[in-house]
Amino acid sequence: MSARPVELFVDPVCPFAWMTSRWLLQAAQVREIRPTFSVMSLSVLNEGRDLDPGYRAMLDDSWGPARLAIAISAAEGNEAFARWYTAWGERYHVGGEQSDRRATAVAALADAELPESLIESYDPVAGDEIDQALRASHAGAISRVGDDVGTPVISFGEGTAYFGPVVSPAPKGEDAGRLLDALATLSEIDGFYELKRSRSGGIDFS
Repeated sequence: MSARPVELFVDPVCPFAWMTSRWLLQAAQVREIRPTFSVMSLSVLNEGRDLDPGYRAMLDDSWGPARLAIAISAAEGNEAFARWYTAWGERYHVGGEQSDRRATAVAALADAELPESLIESYDPVAGDEIDQALRASHAGAISRVGDDVGTPVISFGEGTAYFGPVVSPAPKGEDAGRLLDALATLSEIDGFYELKRSRSGGIDFS
């Protein structure tokens, strides 16, 4: 039996998407799945919305990492994007290297053994090839779940895609596999829409 594809849409700057991606990689060690990462942009999602100025500034500074993720996937493939995303997250989310996102992105390229020249795609250029590809990838997620959710979005290749899961800390071992099993079951239910509870405390990167 071939491994089941599981696609996770992430924005590189979203800590919750990062945690979900770590869980998915753990689940792949105990279940026959083929995880891939795709890009869903919070900057695109929130274009034209009236937002708190601080959050708007954060989103305006989030185009670069998402554009770079698209460029890596296009030039080097999804496995290369996964390597860069891991390196980026270890620096940006876990290591707290957030004051200069571009510098962190460049360092992550080196960590992932990818060409530094890819950073040329980082700066936003409205309507260029990277911008169009980013919007197309984002639309791929939105077409499955609607525009009233954020990242992450998970799809099991068929059936229902949905927002989540939001996890902290990321389950490991058989716990990761059991969560995957439950989420896969939910994807098979046409009428399933939402599960949620209030978050408490900070993010546990352990």
